[in-house]
Amino acid sequence: MDSIDDVLVALRRVIRATDLHSKHLAKTTGLTTPQILLLQTIRDKSDVTIGELANDVSLSQATVTTILDRLEKRELVYRERSNEDKRKVHAHLTDAGVRILKDAPVPLQEHFTRQFTELQQWEQTMIIASLQRVAHMMDAQHIDAAPVLDIGSIDRQSTEVELDHPTPDQQHKSRDFYSN
Repeated sequence: MDSIDDVLVALRRVIRATDLHSKHLAKTTGLTTPQILLLQTIRDKSDVTIGELANDVSLSQATVTTILDRLEKRELVYRERSNEDKRKVHAHLTDAGVRILKDAPVPLQEHFTRQFTELQQWEQTMIIASLQRVAHMMDAQHIDAAPVLDIGSIDRQSTEVELDHPTPDQQHKSRDFYSN
């Protein structure tokens, strides 16, 4: 039974780390992880179309459009029709978008990506196979999921309101995560 407990504790730690980091990101920037990732992609690619953005972050164009709508309302991005092809729309950062990225914490998946790419190929393959098996064991292999370490719906608004008044349990979890 100890092995089962070890697996469940490890899974819970992954879920809690993701949850706590998402809340920290929302509290410090007012944005969700997918919103930050879209802003970073727009910054890195410059003059990027919605389709290219969707491809780069592995989300549907509809989801990207919904997220961009929210970012545009906050005046962090603006969209502009292409001069060459009026069917294409390009996304650009505003000055406020550039500033928020400058001060934003690094998304959790960047930490993970950096460490994962440093592993030997056989270790990467073993982790992928193990996680795919766990997903299957939890009957989750058919759940649609984007490669974004975040909780909740990808195109949701940030949880900023919840974070203004965290429960004692949320405060405790946040202290645990950021003190390690």
